[in-house]
Amino acid sequence: MASRASLPVLHLSLVLGGALRDAQGLRLGKVEDLIVRLGADDYPPVTGLMADVAGRAVFVPADVVSEIAAGGATLSESTLSLQPFARRPQEVLLKEDVLDHQLINVDGARLVRTNEIEIARFDGWYRVIGVDTGPRGLFRRVLPKRFAGTIEPGKILDWASVEPFTGHVPTVRLRIPHPKLGRLHPAQLADLVEAASHREGGEILDALRADAEREADVFEELDARHQVEFIEERSDEEAAQILARMESDDAADLVGELPEERREDILSLLPPAQSRRVRALLGYEPATAGGLMSPDFVCVFAQATQDEVLDRIARSTFSADALAWVFVMNQSKRLKGAIHLVDLLRADPARPLGEIAQPAQRLRTDADLEETARLMTDYDLTVAPVVDDEERMIGVITVDDVLEVVLPRGWRRNFGMLADE
Repeated sequence: MASRASLPVLHLSLVLGGALRDAQGLRLGKVEDLIVRLGADDYPPVTGLMADVAGRAVFVPADVVSEIAAGGATLSESTLSLQPFARRPQEVLLKEDVLDHQLINVDGARLVRTNEIEIARFDGWYRVIGVDTGPRGLFRRVLPKRFAGTIEPGKILDWASVEPFTGHVPTVRLRIPHPKLGRLHPAQLADLVEAASHREGGEILDALRADAEREADVFEELDARHQVEFIEERSDEEAAQILARMESDDAADLVGELPEERREDILSLLPPAQSRRVRALLGYEPATAGGLMSPDFVCVFAQATQDEVLDRIARSTFSADALAWVFVMNQSKRLKGAIHLVDLLRADPARPLGEIAQPAQRLRTDADLEETARLMTDYDLTVAPVVDDEERMIGVITVDDVLEVVLPRGWRRNFGMLADE
């Protein structure tokens, strides 16, 4: 494509309401909307017009349109088939479905409002090339047409970097994995869901169903209110499928927020190992070390060698965060020490872990949030082990587990907004 800056830009608002004329310039009706087809193109082509001809909504295919310009459109023929307008798969109406609606600014990972739509002709098609999200686009639309053309474009977002919501369009659905949304982190997708309306947030989550692991990752990042709001719309079987892929501590937090009458039914549908872990975590108060901890950790006997530990880690399905520290226990399974994975790799491979591990600070299951935060701060810990009354290790708390509790709701979205200013 040629540089966007070098293309003559056409504002949608100056086309809408303009005349539809035949090849001889005779007025046939009025342009009501432009139709584009969403698909693989970064810049979707205008596939036709919806026009008002003698009070009828008529479809005008793009191949009989010679020009679209400020003030309307001109046909390449002298006659027009009065076929009624009907939506075709993957088609959206720019005015009805996109203008004045929110869409996703993928590069900025935030929602924006479409105040104007910019069109240009290249590669043989009129195409959507961007959207104006600033006040100038809105101002242009309220001015009389003779003055509106003098308003220069404001903040233009390249269409290739945005994703429209189309769940309200019966012939179009947002799909994942999508080349645009697929590059967003689950936390960014969760922020978008929380910032969107319920319908729009549901559309993003529905699109994630094609990638079950990513869907679970996004549910982990949602705040409790939105987790419950959207999980309640799923059947018990669907809810269990999501919870089965979530980290056990996050799954337990979500189950604890559900109505009591649904908890047991959903827990019974989880894989046995996940069900046991979630049930165990539900026995602790949420704001205690027991309620914050995850049961995913690696703890080996003091006699273990470097090769044995690395083999254990290689076979583990735990997250990278859970494997960053290796914990050491004595023959009675009491916690003895801890060693960072990097230090383990640097150590003499012939020495058993009991000789190189450092003494480990620890928390009891009933430690409150203040005690947990103080211990991790005082000893500069990113991971803190949790032990039972017999000093046996039963879980770990990571620094992000604590931050999620102490930071105010919506902090990521608020921080992102400040960073953009």
